[in-house]
Amino acid sequence: MTAALQTALPLRMDDRTAFVAGGGSAGPGWSIGRASCVTYARLGARVCVADRDEASARETVRLIHDEGGQAIALVGDSASEEDAARMIDQGQRAFGPIDVLHYNVGVGKTGGPLETSAADLARIHQSNVGGLLLAVQAVLPGMKERRHGAIVAISSIAARRYLGYPHLAYGVTKAAVEQFMRLIALEYAPFGIRANTVVPGLIDTPRIAHTVASKYVLDDLEEAKRARIRQVPTGRMGTAWDVAHACAFLASDAAAYITGTELLVDGGITGKFV
Repeated sequence: MTAALQTALPLRMDDRTAFVAGGGSAGPGWSIGRASCVTYARLGARVCVADRDEASARETVRLIHDEGGQAIALVGDSASEEDAARMIDQGQRAFGPIDVLHYNVGVGKTGGPLETSAADLARIHQSNVGGLLLAVQAVLPGMKERRHGAIVAISSIAARRYLGYPHLAYGVTKAAVEQFMRLIALEYAPFGIRANTVVPGLIDTPRIAHTVASKYVLDDLEEAKRARIRQVPTGRMGTAWDVAHACAFLASDAAAYITGTELLVDGGITGKFV
């Protein structure tokens, strides 16, 4: 690629600050949040890595520092009003105004309506939707004043498809995330703020060992992975990097004319019955 073509593709994020809620990982390896943090840093952004797990957040920061990037770890619960405000404030004190908000939090509980209590649904809704609201409330005034900003939220194909196991609260709240993002995109478009949702399909991350694997084959993670792969038209699960690259595109000026929409990163699975 020539230098002229590289310049024409505005994928760099130099002099921008990205705040990633859920920037750690549920276990060793690459989660969507961790891969997204590293991708933003590789594009030149200063990255605020927020997570409830301090060790995991610091590991993401270490990976960025090892590559010469800028990052800080912020520890707290994104679903807590006090923690959310504190982490955003700490991030802005360290790196300046937030240009990119990436909400990567997603908790769930396997089970259908008979296995999901009202308390379960309220707890999961507060993490997946309430925390998004808190983060957006913290960054919108500044973005509006500067007339520039990008918000990226992570949904799931569980919001759109039944994948062979009951995941009611997770699917319902992720569907709410998509509508939430559409509404703020339209309300704040006149102020130069874009809001989009990335919808991952079956992604091979550390999280699946803790959540859905047993719903396929009890106590056999590798067979569970093979069962998931058989569902995907492209013949493989996605990687955290597949999703992170989509997030980076939507957060960058390369997507300057894209707002209020959902980008599927699912290997084609949404286009079939599963």
